[in-house]
Amino acid sequence: MYNYLDFEKPVQDLEGKILELKKLAENGEAVDVADEIARLEKRSRDALRDAYKALTPWQKVQVARHPDRPHCLNYIDGLFTDFTPLAGDRAFGEDQAMIGGFARFRGESVAILGQEKGSDTASRLKHNFGSVRPEGYRKAVRLMELADRFKVPLVTLVDTAGAFPGVDAEERGQAEAIARSISAGLGLKVPSISIVIGEGGSGGAIAIATANRVYMLEHAIYSVISPEGAASILWRDTTRSRDAATNMKITAQDLLELKIIDAIVPEPLGGAHREPEKVIAATGDLIAKTMKEFAGSNADFREQRREKYLAMGRTL
Repeated sequence: MYNYLDFEKPVQDLEGKILELKKLAENGEAVDVADEIARLEKRSRDALRDAYKALTPWQKVQVARHPDRPHCLNYIDGLFTDFTPLAGDRAFGEDQAMIGGFARFRGESVAILGQEKGSDTASRLKHNFGSVRPEGYRKAVRLMELADRFKVPLVTLVDTAGAFPGVDAEERGQAEAIARSISAGLGLKVPSISIVIGEGGSGGAIAIATANRVYMLEHAIYSVISPEGAASILWRDTTRSRDAATNMKITAQDLLELKIIDAIVPEPLGGAHREPEKVIAATGDLIAKTMKEFAGSNADFREQRREKYLAMGRTL
């Protein structure tokens, strides 16, 4: 059984009935129910299609935050081989909310950065729910510098509600660490690819997303502040989060239209959490296609990146 969202209630009811019938059949407590199960499965697929064919921005926020959605480590396990993690910022300590290291992607060496939210209570606490502290961003800078030194392309996987807002993080220079990470990303001489796989929240996301190509999953979000935070500041009323989500243009479709991102990775019907292997494979294919384009280019990637972000300012 899945963790169902509010708007998936019709699907939940139908899939609950299907599960009950299957259990009865397994226990020999019912006559042949195969036809009834097939009928309910068709109704369930139709209900799921209806629910997802025109999601509102707030519903996309809910899907992007779904607890069963594949996270950074799932993508690393599914797409990369020989992953060698690097730990620590060589100044304060290690931050397990920021995953970083080197690996091979379809035979080619790459550097990887990504925020990991965790998939259960223990791992969420271990990775601080994907909220990175200053040492995590300084680790990211260290890895970017190594990627440049060894002329290895960088791939980043963005999935965070935002940088950690605790007092200890502020005391250790959270804003400065984020700014240096953004600067390091913009200054890379090697090509970089960033994929927003879930929630791309605030400067905590932008810190590792200043790439030559920025992609988003179909139901991911990317924003300067969370809808709840925006509603609290603008209207002093967090119940207006739905209005904030709509007005901020945080969906992949809105951002592609505004030319903030470069492409959208399609998700299976019902979201990435229903068929994680499928969406991970589609993401890998897009990374491979982009890396092939980079390999055949003589472009100055740092200058290309500079023009990309200056053009956003001129356009908007």
